[in-house]
Amino acid sequence: MTRADLIGPGMSPAYLSRLESGARPPTERAVRLLAERLQVPASAFDVSDPSDLVDVLAAAMAAESASMSGELEHRLEEALESEKEADRALRWQAYSQLARIRGDGGDRPAEQQALTELVRLGDELGYAQLRIHSRLRLARCQRALGAIEEARVTARAGLDIGEGLSLTDPDTLRCRLLLISVTAEIGDLAEAGRLSTQACAALGEDARGATAAETLWTAATLSTRLGNHDQSAKLLHRAIGALDSRENLTLWMRLRLAGADLVMQAEPVDVAQARTYLEEVEPAVGLVGNRLHEQEHAFLEARLAHLEGDLPTAARLCAKASQGLEHMSFRDRVRLELLTEQIRLAQGGTRDDGKLRQLALDAQHRGMLDLTTQIWRAIAEIRD
Repeated sequence: MTRADLIGPGMSPAYLSRLESGARPPTERAVRLLAERLQVPASAFDVSDPSDLVDVLAAAMAAESASMSGELEHRLEEALESEKEADRALRWQAYSQLARIRGDGGDRPAEQQALTELVRLGDELGYAQLRIHSRLRLARCQRALGAIEEARVTARAGLDIGEGLSLTDPDTLRCRLLLISVTAEIGDLAEAGRLSTQACAALGEDARGATAAETLWTAATLSTRLGNHDQSAKLLHRAIGALDSRENLTLWMRLRLAGADLVMQAEPVDVAQARTYLEEVEPAVGLVGNRLHEQEHAFLEARLAHLEGDLPTAARLCAKASQGLEHMSFRDRVRLELLTEQIRLAQGGTRDDGKLRQLALDAQHRGMLDLTTQIWRAIAEIRD
């Protein structure tokens, strides 16, 4: 939940700002509205100590500056520790914000700890939507850490909860899409294909919107891993056409970043199309992208420069993408290290087979067979 979620009928941005600053005491109606939108009892606002969990949670949700994250993380940790008997719904919201702050800061292990507690509290509360949402976020974090089998189990559990209640909400669908991704990563392409076929079959031929775009994007990624690049291109085209930038600019941006990535995995590579995607998405990265999106864009630009034979530019962009590696997923960190090594060798550096083999072994140890195959293929090409 964000600051925008608190704003609506009866709660204007200006009024919320005055409440936050203490310039205006809340009315009973304001307390009731905030309690409803925070999904906590109105009695949670009875305590006026500025260090209590409600006030810290409100500050975390209203924060618009990343520079405040460290302070808010500390305050949330202290409040959660000191108010262990607080309402569980309130603690669920607090752990949700704590996980978000830790994830934005690149501390994935700490984010995973908060999300594990989020799952526990969601189960105690018993609300299916909270249980599914918690598992979706935990599975995404596990995937980013390279814990692929754990991510598969978590995503499967979230999907089972939703399917058991015949839910068709976005989080249930996203658990399915995440399950497709990690199932393909561990090498079970048949099961990933079955899940993808089910997801796509639920869409109409002219389906539009975020869930349609995400479903088709996932199917395009799977087609690329199966080596069916023509099918991937068709699905990607449908995914991009399913969403207007005015509907969801962040997803619009991510689709084009993914498009450039998939195009550069095809054989032969359509360099012009990859360049089109990257040029098209650059303004959006600057407008709504976070640090991770900036790194992803730099990494993709480096890959394109490498394909075009512009090694100095590729090396410079790899160095740019390497700043703050903790924000990147394990998969993307390995791919960046591999590309950096390929560029170094192309510029006349000494081959370090041990380093490349270690990258492959690390990926293999985590059960990431698709990534492992990519690394061994690159090693073979270097030796040739």
